[in-house]
Formats: sequence, structure tokens, C-alpha cells
Amino acid sequence: MLRDITIGQHFPGNSLVHRFDPRLKLVLTILYIVLLFAASNPLGLALSLVFLAAMYAVAKIPFRLILKSLKPIFPIIVFTAVLNLFFVSGEGDPVFKLGFLTVYAEGIRYAVLMAVRVMALIAGTSLLTYTTSPIVLTDAIEQLLKPLGRLRFPVHELAMMMSIALRFIPTLIEETDKIMNAQKARGAQLDNGKMTERIKALVPVLVPLFISAFRRADELAMAMECRCYRGGDGRTRLKVLRCEKQDYIDLAVCIACFAVILASRLVFPNF
Repeated sequence: MLRDITIGQHFPGNSLVHRFDPRLKLVLTILYIVLLFAASNPLGLALSLVFLAAMYAVAKIPFRLILKSLKPIFPIIVFTAVLNLFFVSGEGDPVFKLGFLTVYAEGIRYAVLMAVRVMALIAGTSLLTYTTSPIVLTDAIEQLLKPLGRLRFPVHELAMMMSIALRFIPTLIEETDKIMNAQKARGAQLDNGKMTERIKALVPVLVPLFISAFRRADELAMAMECRCYRGGDGRTRLKVLRCEKQDYIDLAVCIACFAVILASRLVFPNF
């Protein structure tokens, strides 16, 4: 299960999505998340999934990676769907009753739409990290938040922390997998027993994991100090982000697709 988590991983490539300006890519990702909640009817969500599938096809990201990114959050998706299934009431007779729980057709509809929306949200944000390296993503976040620097907001430090967090997610996942395998080799029962027993069995895993995380943080801080890192003041970049003609064309195409998806909610509100 841990090896299926692909959050924060970057897959190098030379597609249009990889070459797209990271600042515009980040803004479009945020707009896509807003669009998933604005165009919440079945037609809008279907068009959103078609757009996302087209972006994955252009980026040449294998379909199995989408499934791997969704597998760890599958319990959350099921939990969200169940909540909408039993706690959304509707007009007319219920579909069926289960004790004190009543399921309406409207609840089934909302449960399916919410599950699809969460999956599209995770897949859409994963595409950003798949096609953008952490260093480039840090520069994009820093430049987008640059106006806040006039208010003495630590823009560079915030972007650096976000980049380091994304960078170390795969490392900590790999470290957790190694610790769990080592504990299993010593006879620890991590996958058997009741829920309380499983939670207690995780203590020998969490303690060395936290120690390893603090050790890595201390080593990283020491390495940055040895290289005379003093923040973002006066620092220059090897590669300066500039929008090319192709970036504006891609931006126009994405905005046009977003407009069509949003118009589907207005033109076909009852679809």
C-alpha cells in the first residue's frame, strides 16, 4: 500500500504539459479544483474527466499511475460516499431502509457525484506534481506570492518549506516501508488482529520514523548552513521563468475548455 502512494513524485518528460509554464500550470490546477465544485452536475463532471484524461494523454503519464494515486485514498472516497448516501434526503419514497437509515435516490446521486469529484480532484492535483519538478514548483509558488513580500510575508521561506515537504514525502514513505518490513521480520503482527491491536503495533513503527525524520531535517539544516544559505534575499536563479508563445496558446485552450465545462452547468442545469 505504501509503495502505491505517488504524491510528490516527479516523472520527467518532454510533453506539452511538462514544458508548460509552472506558474500558469499552478493557477490552472487551482481553477480546475474550483471548477469541479462549480460545475457539479453529471455533465460538467463528465466533461471535467474528459479534459483530465486528455491532459494525462498529452503528458504521456501511464494510466496505472492514476490508479496508484487513488488507491491510498480509496477509504476516504468510500467514507465520503457513504455519508452522502445515508444523510442526503430527497423527495418521494426512499429506495430502501436499513434500520434507522434511509436511502433516497437523491442520496445515491450525491454519493456517486461526490466520489467522482474527489477522485478527479486527486488526479488533477497529482498531474501537477507528476509533470513539475519540486525546484521549478518552488520558483512558481515564490513568484506567484511575490506581491505579499511587500507586506513582509516570508514568501521564499514558505515556498522552500512546501518544496522540501513535497520532496521528502516519497523518502518518508520508503523509510516507513523499510521499518515495517524490519518489524515484520522480528515477528511484529502489523496486519493481523483487532483494530486496537493494529494501532498499538504501529507504535514501534512511528517512533523510529519520527527519529529518522528529525535526523534528516537536522542533516538538511546542517547542509544548508554549510552552503551559507541565508534565505532568498539577493539570490539569483539559473533558469528564469518566462512565458513563451506556446504557453499562452496552451493557456487559451485550457481556459476555453473550462468555459465549456462551466457553460454546461448553465445551459443544462438539470442534466
